[in-house]
Amino acid sequence: IITAATITNVDAIHPGYGFLSENQRFAEIIEEHNIKFIGPKSNHIKMMGNKIAAKKIMDENGVPTVPGLNDLSDQDKVKNFIDDVGLPIIIKAASGGGGKGMRVVKEINELNKSISAAKIESKKSFNDDTVYIEKFLTNPKHIEIQILADTKGNVITLGERDCSIQRKHQKLIEESPSTVLTSEEREEICK
Repeated sequence: IITAATITNVDAIHPGYGFLSENQRFAEIIEEHNIKFIGPKSNHIKMMGNKIAAKKIMDENGVPTVPGLNDLSDQDKVKNFIDDVGLPIIIKAASGGGGKGMRVVKEINELNKSISAAKIESKKSFNDDTVYIEKFLTNPKHIEIQILADTKGNVITLGERDCSIQRKHQKLIEESPSTVLTSEEREEICK
């Protein structure tokens, strides 16, 4: 792709959807060749590539997040977290995506086995066995807002998608516009 872009003297590359759109190194290479990457800057991809780091950034910027615990090394902290939020909880891969490295824990006796299984799957899928836990939301609505931004600070929203219909934490259907949002909620989310 880079060779073709260089030979044809392109101005910009759109990575499409999927792996290249979230590949920090691909974005870096494009930036190193002074070609515009139509997508996030490589450092932003890196910041959002780890869910623990991304969630910390969201918390620091006042974006509401699901209660979670990042450090699972202290069993007392894990127990206290579960006592505070109750079961079920979900174990998630920090470097994850696509439903990989995730386990829902409904009974406390499933906890250690589920953490181990999530770590193994996370290591196989992402070469990183870091996992964290969150309160599991049993009937959430997964709403995504697509945005378009330019290099001058202009940002617009392109509408929302309801991605709640899933199987094994993987989206099956995306519905737009969402039938569950009121006009006020839609406006608030877009802001």
